[in-house]
Amino acid sequence: MPMLEFKGKSFVYTHHLSVPFRELVVDAKKSLPAKGQKPSLSDNLIIHGDNLHALKALLPVYAGKVDCIYIDPPYNTGNEGWCYNDNVRSPLMREWLKKASPVDKEDLERHDKWLCMMWPRLKLLHELLAEDGVIFISIDDNEVHRFRAAMDEIFGEENLVTTFVWRKVDSPNDNKVSIAPDHEFILCYAKRAEDAEFARLLDSSLIEAYRGPDEQNRYYRDRLLKKNGKNSLRRDRPTMFFAVEDPDGNDVYPIHDNGEEARWSASPKTVKAAKDAGTLIWKKRKKGGKQVWEPYIREFARTTPDRPYPTIWSDMQTMRQAKAMLRDIFNTADLFATPKPVELIARIIELAGMGKDAVILDSFAGSGTTAHAVLAQNKKDGGNRKFILVECEDYADKLTAERLRRVIQGYKFEGTQRTELLREPLSWTKLQKAAALVEKAESVEQFEGSRYDRVAKSVEDGALIVTGEKKIAEKAEGLGGSFTFATLGPEMSLDKLLADGLPTFEALARYVFFTATGRTLEQTPKPDNTGLACIGETELYRVWLLYRSDTAWLQSNDAALTEQLVDAMVAAGTGKKRLLVFAAAKFMSQRELSRLGVEFCQLPYAIHRILGD
Repeated sequence: MPMLEFKGKSFVYTHHLSVPFRELVVDAKKSLPAKGQKPSLSDNLIIHGDNLHALKALLPVYAGKVDCIYIDPPYNTGNEGWCYNDNVRSPLMREWLKKASPVDKEDLERHDKWLCMMWPRLKLLHELLAEDGVIFISIDDNEVHRFRAAMDEIFGEENLVTTFVWRKVDSPNDNKVSIAPDHEFILCYAKRAEDAEFARLLDSSLIEAYRGPDEQNRYYRDRLLKKNGKNSLRRDRPTMFFAVEDPDGNDVYPIHDNGEEARWSASPKTVKAAKDAGTLIWKKRKKGGKQVWEPYIREFARTTPDRPYPTIWSDMQTMRQAKAMLRDIFNTADLFATPKPVELIARIIELAGMGKDAVILDSFAGSGTTAHAVLAQNKKDGGNRKFILVECEDYADKLTAERLRRVIQGYKFEGTQRTELLREPLSWTKLQKAAALVEKAESVEQFEGSRYDRVAKSVEDGALIVTGEKKIAEKAEGLGGSFTFATLGPEMSLDKLLADGLPTFEALARYVFFTATGRTLEQTPKPDNTGLACIGETELYRVWLLYRSDTAWLQSNDAALTEQLVDAMVAAGTGKKRLLVFAAAKFMSQRELSRLGVEFCQLPYAIHRILGD
């Protein structure tokens, strides 16, 4: 496979491995927990900080567990003023990046810098994605070709699902440009293409191609068994020229109306199966001045009328409606230049087909549309999907989180709230079936009408649009939900931990608890006179630490895990949680410990290195 080369690649290729772990520190004042609950890192998350470090901080808990990822990174147009400041440990990179901020159109190496920025983040996203997970990336013409080459290398070109095209504007563009840029791309890759399962699009119009229902309430259509058109002659597929017995017991061969020998569209095996199933249908037709039997194979419509999602999305809201929604939520002028519509992310969530408990990650969160879409989907179908947002900019609280506070609790609004219920692009074929279109629009009104004050129907931009309208006097209804706002704490690095010798009990407790669980200790218990304390617990484990910041003690038998200490820990526990115990040594076999529900974890090697000095 051809490889993508860019300046700095050799230095960032494994940079994600050297990124230090950081704690996620809960900011209770900026969080919005469920009523009666405290903020928890197990809740929906908004993380304020560099997304490279945030993604690394998520690894201990979420590696291989994220079902769906959506990101909307900088498009590198040269007008965004983004900065690249990853602390890559290379003097050459540091010298190069002295002139890297901000990256603009005058920077002839901006494509290299953009790829250096994206590469380690994509590597971490790949680690976080579940085996059957999928990732969607919004991008435009500036970097789509380079980005796809990078994704092919990291995710594997065999795991490319498709490239969607989204129509982002729906109004005439009178800018001084030669071609109006009306679209963006959404690349879709799977972790393992063979494991990914995508949902299908409900489309009641598919029934229109069928007749019925029959006596068994099934819709059906009959397809002529004789092949017509290209490659329809006997010489094209000789094995498909054979006799089929008609209802009168005569052999029927495929013959075109001009007398040429044709062929069947199905094999003898398929024809026999259709005959046995009762789906080989014979109909009389006039041919050569006489009535003859013509065979058809009957096909039945799917119980649920659905089809694969198309790759061109021109049937949904655009950035214009997304900006209008933000204006309504904040009751102010535009706060964000390029917001995505909630409906776009909702379609991605539905398409990904991950179920109602999916974990959805957006590490370039922007205005928070992904979380808004998750909350809307949960409200719609009673789901329990979870979102994780990462935003590095200062507006993470005042825009991203504040938007979610308002849509969760409801926000001050007076006017008409509109929800698009149907958008059906028009074509000549559909206009020929105008009655069916009208019936479809009216059925939407009948089904959804009770939820709205009025259901409006209109034709705009070549599409039939049905919109639900609800008059709001004071406050828009909230979607419900909760989230925890977190920031990135100090590096969880042994180098820093051991800079002044042995760490304190509290410092080591925070380190081992995070590396074992990916969670931050809110408070650290004091050890008893044996140096033992239960430092915290998760849904599965109670975590214990046996430690004193004393070299002589650590080298003594008192620092070892004994049967007496295990008995004390087991007696202190409740329920069936296993014990995760960090200690310098143990005087019991792992088989004995496993029988008692204990897992022994050696203290970090760097501590033993100090002891050996």
